[in-house]
Amino acid sequence: MQSVCKVTGPARPVPTALEQAYPMTRNLERHMLFLKSALSAAAAGAAMALMSAPAMAYTAYITNEKDNTLSVIDTEKLEVIKTVKIGQRPRGVVLSKDGKWVIVCTSDDNIIQVYDAKTLEFVKLLPSGPDPELQILHPDGKILYVANEDDNLVTVIDIEQGKVISDVPVGVEPEGMGISPDGKVLVNTSETTNMAHFIDTTTYKTFDNILVDSRPRVAIFNAEGTQLWVSSEIGGTVTVINPADRKQIAKINFEIQGIAKEAIQPVGVRITKDGKKAFVALGPANRVAIIDVATFKVEKYVLVGQRVWQLYLTPDDKLLFTTNGASNDVTVVDVAAEKAIKSIKTGRYPWGVVISKD
Repeated sequence: MQSVCKVTGPARPVPTALEQAYPMTRNLERHMLFLKSALSAAAAGAAMALMSAPAMAYTAYITNEKDNTLSVIDTEKLEVIKTVKIGQRPRGVVLSKDGKWVIVCTSDDNIIQVYDAKTLEFVKLLPSGPDPELQILHPDGKILYVANEDDNLVTVIDIEQGKVISDVPVGVEPEGMGISPDGKVLVNTSETTNMAHFIDTTTYKTFDNILVDSRPRVAIFNAEGTQLWVSSEIGGTVTVINPADRKQIAKINFEIQGIAKEAIQPVGVRITKDGKKAFVALGPANRVAIIDVATFKVEKYVLVGQRVWQLYLTPDDKLLFTTNGASNDVTVVDVAAEKAIKSIKTGRYPWGVVISKD
């Protein structure tokens, strides 16, 4: 005989007296429970969507010193969307405060070139000394400070009027340029003198000179202005200085298994806005060091392209872009995951990088 299995569900609850008198009461309760469940699910979904939201789209500008070009990268698509010819041996690059101009040190032309950030059309020239390397804007966006490697001067330029305001004598082969968040102190590094020069931006006078390790390349303040980080390429270290008294806070060394000590050459440095993480480009070691700022300890080394020079964080601190001179590309690093996610081909010898604020 074929047996029949009868499937039964849980017993239905007996209606209460109130529900017998008003049948709609029970339906209303069920409806409210459904709505509550649906809203909770929607909220959870929205939270998950927010957590997994991609980084915002910005624009990255890359100087290619061998091709004499500027590559433009869409940071959402992670691809080069345009490349234009510019001056000879472009290196340091910044954006004007309003984001309308791309300002480039064209080192072999001994001049600063200004381009429209949207159209990339040439706008004007700004004066400088011979072989401008790196530059930085005052926080008010009006004054540009330029390190001129061949004449041991920092040139101070009014970018609207296009004229030199002052020249500040510094050490031999000036390069790195950092400015305090309040705009009161400019720091220049001199590669041959091995010093960080502290300059008053009101008087344009040097008020202190701090000896660091061999061939300092980059100087950068943290967001609070309580630390100055100076990378020393040949010394293989990063020195952290207290700007208030110019005393050393820490010295960071690097060790990578299988990489010769002399191949570890710190250049570019970037610090997240919250001040928790710092990133250091290590040149021929083809790595970026990730540093815990609280302890000054290296947490991780991320493999990137060959001969990594400079670094720049997107404004939301989600992505880090590195310029890799010998492999002719830019590496994109996911900051939260602490890993490289893409390599983007550019022109030959990409050197400088800056990223738009929107």
